[in-house]
Amino acid sequence: MEEESVQQIYAPSSICFGCGPANKHGLQINSYRIEGGLRMEYMPEDHHQAFPGMVNGGIIGTLLDCHGNWTAAVALMDTQDLDEPPCTVTAKYDVQLRRPTPLGAMLTVTSQTTEVSEDRVSVQLTLEAEGKVCATGSGLFVAVKEGHPAYHRWS
Repeated sequence: MEEESVQQIYAPSSICFGCGPANKHGLQINSYRIEGGLRMEYMPEDHHQAFPGMVNGGIIGTLLDCHGNWTAAVALMDTQDLDEPPCTVTAKYDVQLRRPTPLGAMLTVTSQTTEVSEDRVSVQLTLEAEGKVCATGSGLFVAVKEGHPAYHRWS
């Protein structure tokens, strides 16, 4: 049996456009644990193009944002010895588009935590296609408390 992604394990009913398993119109990314972070693969579809044969930068940003957010949530869960990840949101993120990202190639995104504190995590991200770095990014992701609109969004 194939390993379940962190999204499938902890948020099977999430409707997030980027990472929600329950959003049939979304990207439905699947992120898996690696040492110090997460790894995912994604095959973009024709409607994800910016121009013929190249992936839209907004799609690339969404992949990095959602994957980074899950990296932070898992890091907080692990460092605080929790049974499930706290709900985290993006405080800030940036993306550097290094080269055009080709359609028809499997995209691989890896993330590494660079700093973990009580309620926030800094993450570095890399997106590769055909063995070349197409985009990099970084983000700061923060755990939210009850009363925040995103609290319990994964349940």
